[in-house]
Amino acid sequence: MRRLDLPWLATLTAAALLGGCSAQQPPAPPPPQVGVVTLKSESVTLSRELPGRISAVETSDVRPQISGVIKRRLFTEGSIVRAGQLLYEIEDAPYRAALASARGGLARAQAAINSTRLQAERYRGLVAINAVSKQDADNAEAAAQQAVADVAAQQAAVQSAQVNLGFTRIRAPISGRIGRSLYTPGALVQAGQTNALATIQRTDQVYVDVTQSAAQILDLKEALQAGGVTQGGADSARVQLLLPNGKTYPIEGRLQFSEVTVDPATGAVTLRATFANPQGLLLPGLYVRAKLVEGIRQQAIMAPQQGISRDPRGRATALVVNAQNKVEPRTVTTDRAIGDKWIITAGLKPGDRLIVEGLLNLAPGTLVRPAAPQQVTAPTTGGN
Repeated sequence: MRRLDLPWLATLTAAALLGGCSAQQPPAPPPPQVGVVTLKSESVTLSRELPGRISAVETSDVRPQISGVIKRRLFTEGSIVRAGQLLYEIEDAPYRAALASARGGLARAQAAINSTRLQAERYRGLVAINAVSKQDADNAEAAAQQAVADVAAQQAAVQSAQVNLGFTRIRAPISGRIGRSLYTPGALVQAGQTNALATIQRTDQVYVDVTQSAAQILDLKEALQAGGVTQGGADSARVQLLLPNGKTYPIEGRLQFSEVTVDPATGAVTLRATFANPQGLLLPGLYVRAKLVEGIRQQAIMAPQQGISRDPRGRATALVVNAQNKVEPRTVTTDRAIGDKWIITAGLKPGDRLIVEGLLNLAPGTLVRPAAPQQVTAPTTGGN
């Protein structure tokens, strides 16, 4: 028997092995799966959060209208006082003496009026028979009229003294909660002084003054004129309040008015809302954020924020799945965020399949398998 050549046998075996490997080459990997949300148009309630400060509906400084020494304080600091309630007493002895003096002057003037009146009547009779000169008669008549005027002046002096005596009792000009007293009994106060004795604020209702930029107001008015946004009727006057601790005030307020001019220093317009404050939770001076309802945007496109990103130039971009199940980039325009979604005004349309999951290392033109997202829900029809 002929012996086989060993080198030839080795070559044949290697060729057979290579042929088997070539026939069993693994298939190409499947397209990556991405989570998509199909966009649709819906009506959305537009609202905006604006910074503001709380102020009392009524505020009054308690001030002295005469000068004197405080005799007594008749209220408890921080309590509720009623209009007309007695708050302070000022030492009234000097004013009682002034009233007594004015009354004495009035009595003296009233006593003089009878004497001058009778003298004038006698002189009128005597001048008719030339017993006295016409000049003396005229002087007597003038003295009688002056006595009448003196009585009127003394009556006014009595009234003035009575008013000043009444001012020694300082009363509450309005009802509300009174703050701390800046003066104690024994302190000297003066009419027209700079510092108030105390301050009363009515806080059963409060004002919230918020500022909105003139540019935002102009954008809203343009949207209203274009028809893309409609006013929400009575709901458009609703205001919600966000407190500094992050909680929402349980009572809604109402928008009262908007300032008619723009502040030249800030370029903003002041809006005022009114809130009921039965528990006294809202304190004047408190910083808050007010959520105002501006209107309803019709046919809005709401895109989950997970599907919107920014390119190096800061433009908003999105990736959608086209009809061939390939990735297609879009440059979009966003208006504002409502919840966890953006309002899209350009770049996307109803029916687009927006990629919200599986975006990592996803290049344009890549073939993908669209599926329902696992973490992101589709937009629901309705307002915010």
